[in-house]
Parts: sequence; C-alpha cells; structure tokens
Amino acid sequence: MAARSVPAYLLCGYYGENNLGDDALLTVLLKEIPQPCRLLVTAHDAHAVAELAPDAEVVNRRSLRSVLRSIGRVDAVVFGGGSLLQDSTSLRSLIYYLVVITAARFRGRPVLLWGQGLGPLQRPISRALVRALLPLCSSASWRDAASLARARRWAPRLPMEVAPDPVWQIPARPWRGGEAIVLCWRPTPLLDSAGWSCLLHALAAVAERLDAPVRWLAFHQHQDAPLLPSLQEQRLVPDSLARRSSTVVPTTLDSVFEQVRTARLVIPMRLHALVLARLAGCPMAALSYDPKVAAAAEMAAIPWVSLDQLPDAATLEHQWCAQADLAPYPEQIATIRREASRHGERLRQALAQI
Repeated sequence: MAARSVPAYLLCGYYGENNLGDDALLTVLLKEIPQPCRLLVTAHDAHAVAELAPDAEVVNRRSLRSVLRSIGRVDAVVFGGGSLLQDSTSLRSLIYYLVVITAARFRGRPVLLWGQGLGPLQRPISRALVRALLPLCSSASWRDAASLARARRWAPRLPMEVAPDPVWQIPARPWRGGEAIVLCWRPTPLLDSAGWSCLLHALAAVAERLDAPVRWLAFHQHQDAPLLPSLQEQRLVPDSLARRSSTVVPTTLDSVFEQVRTARLVIPMRLHALVLARLAGCPMAALSYDPKVAAAAEMAAIPWVSLDQLPDAATLEHQWCAQADLAPYPEQIATIRREASRHGERLRQALAQI
C-alpha cells in the first residue's frame, strides 16, 4: 500500500444520477468518514457531487475502467449505501460491483459495505456469485434484518451490523402542514392500467375531500418526472385530479423538505422519500413496491399497502383520509435516528483497522 500523508478512500455508489435518495446517502456517508482523508467518489454528474463534496475527486462511475484504475490510488473501497448487490436493475449492474470487489481484493484493498441492502437476487447465477464473493469483503453494515440473515449464511466470518437506513441520520425538520398532498411515486411493473386507475381514483377522492392540491414530487428526476404526463396520455387520471396536479422536480434535499413540510399528507413509494418525509414529521401512508419500503414503513409506524396486493379504491381512500393531518410521535423518530448511527460506528471501526 502506497504511503500517504492522509488515508484515501474510494466511495462507490450510484451517485450523480439525479436520484435524491443517493444524494441523501452520500450526504450522511461524508459525515461518517473520519477526517482528515482524501476522497474519490464514483459519479456520473460531477457537478452534483461537487456541491456535496467540493474537495473530493470524481471518478466516472459509468466507466468501469476508470473505477478500477482508481482502486490503486486508495487505501480502501467503501460501498456507500443503497442495494448495490442486486440484479433487479440488471445482471450487468451486479457484475459491475462484483468486479470492483474482486479487483480491490486482488490489489490488497479492503472493501467495506456501509448501509447496504442485499438483493433482490432473482437469478441463480446472481446468488452463486454473491455467495462466492461476499466473504472477500472486510466489514458490512446492513439496513434490514433480511439482508443481515442472508449475509450471515453466506459470509459467517464477516464482521457485520444491522441498523435502520443511514438516511435516518439526516437532521429532522419541523412539520408545518396545512397545504398539499405530496406524492413520491415511481414507474413500476407491479402496476398495470387497472392498478394505476385504482390508485388515481382513490387519490382523486381524497384530494376532493381535503380540497388540496396534489404535488407529484420527482424524487428520481429522469424516472419520476414523466410519470404524471404518461398517466394522462393513457387517460387514467380523473379530470378532477388532473386539475389539482402538478409535477415538482426538487434538486436538493432542502427542496424536498420544503415540499413535504407543508403537506397535509405524503404518500411515498420510494424508500428515501419515506424517510425524509418522516424526518419532517409528516402525516403519511406508504405504497410498497419492494420489501425495503414495507420494512421501513413498519419500523416507523406508517400504514402501508403492497402494490402487488392493492385493496380497492374505497379502502385506500379511507386509509389515506384517516392519516391526513396526523403527525407522528417525535420520540419514535429520535429512537430510529440513534439506532441508525450504528452504520457509522461499524465503518469507523473497520477503517481504524486498516
């Protein structure tokens, strides 16, 4: 390992891809890393990362060759949050991260998993590859019990921890309430036209009863911003809902908080939208497209329904109206935030042993 005046770390994640959830993860991770140090961060949009980490060097995450070259210039590789070891995005994405693990270990650099979810791993080859390579990592913190249980079966000697998602450590904001219904919805193959129609008719009824505008918050800019226009093109949006609806594209975490802090009701599908809205003390009811969303909703005492088992529109309307203007207990949020700090403790302990 090359001698350096300060240690250098490669933070590997889905950064700079116009997804505010990954920006939130990076925001927390930057505070967890012991200082002084030199940071290299994988990202597509260098400008987005520069706003969060102005002193970091950006490595083009879409160039595997660039990422692999950067490994030789650091003391450790940190997989920073999210579910990087999964194949639901694509098998190619999983192989990308497994190649990074293999290359780092070949060069004698430890790989530390921070705030990770393990899976989904839908293909037998995916499970076989992760089972083989996970023991090469040096430390891990998982964001859910299912990931921890699987990791313990596949890598029993790997030092590991489980805690709520790291984004829970972002400082809470006071809820003001009194204005809109805020959605954080995403395209999903779990919903066909009938499923979307059920959600939209329930939403239209709730918006009418609350006499509230509806803001479609595009948490992932490229995926979410076209959702409302797409549903309108399919003639699935009731006219009364269309008149109340507008798409909002936030570019910072502060702008997300500004939107949700004045919400009478937030209905998220995305995990980190759920977390940020709860940190703002918002009234909520969640829609789960993935077990990670359901698990977070359960932990935070947020009512939720699964998109693959939708009730009828009347049931949704009743649940959503019951949650409107109903704020959570702040003590519950404080407890989750304390538990989430274990990710940083695990990471700092592992870095101290390098």
